[in-house]
This record gives sequence, structure tokens and C-alpha cells, in this order.
Amino acid sequence: MNELLRSTEALAVKAGEAIMAVYESGDFDVDHKSDDSPLTKADLASHHVIVDGLKALTPEIPVLSEESASIPFEERQTWKKYWLVDPLDGTKEFIKRNGEFTVNIALIENGKSILSVVYVPVTQVSYLAAVGVGVFKREGEKKSSIMVMKNSRFKPTVVGSRSHMSDEVKDYLERLGQHELVSMGSSLKFCLVAEGKADLYPRLGLTSEWDTAAAQCIVEQAGGHVVTMDGKPLVYNSKDSLLNPHFMVYGDKSRDWVNI
Repeated sequence: MNELLRSTEALAVKAGEAIMAVYESGDFDVDHKSDDSPLTKADLASHHVIVDGLKALTPEIPVLSEESASIPFEERQTWKKYWLVDPLDGTKEFIKRNGEFTVNIALIENGKSILSVVYVPVTQVSYLAAVGVGVFKREGEKKSSIMVMKNSRFKPTVVGSRSHMSDEVKDYLERLGQHELVSMGSSLKFCLVAEGKADLYPRLGLTSEWDTAAAQCIVEQAGGHVVTMDGKPLVYNSKDSLLNPHFMVYGDKSRDWVNI
């Protein structure tokens, strides 16, 4: 598992380099997919790097990427293990050029994310996790273990989406009471919870499975929780739709974050 994690990180870094080549050139058009979400040539460049790399690394394991998500459930439901990829999570942040976008690669087994890398191309920071291995943050030559905030702050730090703050989240935060709100793009919101810099990330809006799988593994291996509004862990490849239900990400399980 250690070797597979290292190889996956190397692939995420290579994809990040392809993204940065587009980002730094400043020369890219923005298209839109059928759901009106943006698409750039950086998304596609990263997609091809990762998919080709995973097929070479583990040819026996199928790959589901955001940019090739038309695989029918009749086929997907037979998969016990597969790669779930978001080649460029935070395309809106990429277009805004604020640096808050990531490469997300997760290995799913029986509906659970068991190995993952979240890579931040602009800062060259990696978040790495695998069941039985642990969870780490790599910054240059420095690699350190991370952990959620086990005892939440009296005035909790809540991380929210920079581009997708829903009315439901605004209502929830009003009920929560005093808090400090930090806005952040992409799966970096999960990572802030995983390393104890935030207590809570409430996501009461639409996401897809590739948006969350890699970061969920990071949070869970750091001792945190990613649960739906009925308190159950978020799972993958269990239905025809690839959309997630609403969910909460938190570290301190002694507090009931769901029923506010």
C-alpha cells in the first residue's frame, strides 16, 4: 500500500504540472458541460495524464474520472475496486486564478475510499492517506502526520465554499450561532478539517462523488468524519446517480453537528 500511495502521489504531481503549464500560460478558453459546469484544457490535460498513468500502474483496476463519467451503473455496480478521479477540482477557482484548486485521486473498495492523494499544484503541497498507513501532509521535503481537532473550539471555525455557498448553509450557520467562517475552494475545505485548522465543513448543496472521495479518505484517516444527514458515512458507487447527498465533515464527534 505504501508503494501504491507513492506512485499515486507521483502521478498527481505530474498531472499538477500539466495543469500549471496551462495556468501559467494564461492562454485557455472556458467551455461548459451539459450541467453548465466549466471545462478548460487544463481539466482535460490532467485527465489524460492520470487515466493513462493509472491504466499503466494498475491495468486490472477500472478508472472513473469526472471527464469520463458516462459509464453506466450496470457496469459500475460490478466493480469491487476502482479509481475515482477529479483531474481538476475547483475549475472555477482555476479560472479565477486564486490557486485554490486540487488534483484528487482515490482508490475505492466496496464503496469506501481506502487510499487517496489530494495535490495542490500552485503550492506543491500533497495530502496523502491510506488505510493501514496513516495520513500525511507533504510540503517540499517535509512530511508530517496530521490530525483533526478532537475537541472543537468554543467558537468553532467553519470552512465554507468560496463559489457554492447555498441558502441551506447560510440557514444552518445562523442556527449554529457564534462561529468563524473561512472561505475556501475545492477539496481544500476537507483538508483544513483534516489538519485541525477548521472544526466543521457543512455541505448542504450538490457535489459529485469525484469531488469528495479523495478528501474523505484524508479526513477519516486523520480521525475525522464525513457523514450524511442521517449520520452515516458517505459511500460510493451505490446508486445510478453520481451525485452525493448533503453531508457534514467534522473532527469532534462528541458534538452533534448534524442536528443543529
